[in-house]
Amino acid sequence: MSNTGTTVDARGLSCPQPVLLAVQAMKGQGGGTIEVLVDNEASKENVARAAAAQGWSVAVEVAGSDFRLRLTR
Repeated sequence: MSNTGTTVDARGLSCPQPVLLAVQAMKGQGGGTIEVLVDNEASKENVARAAAAQGWSVAVEVAGSDFRLRLTR
């Protein structure tokens, strides 16, 4: 996944930190593309759910033991 406007690296953080960082990026950017990197299933699900609730589209890619969530609006 490339051509992202913002990248949030939330690997190594436990919830709710990845969600809070992603929401902060969504509010700060307002639209476009944001890439969020997380390293566990719970964070992936929670970030995806928060993004969808804010009207963002979510695409998930598995990258080794990490997840890349591409948020677009």
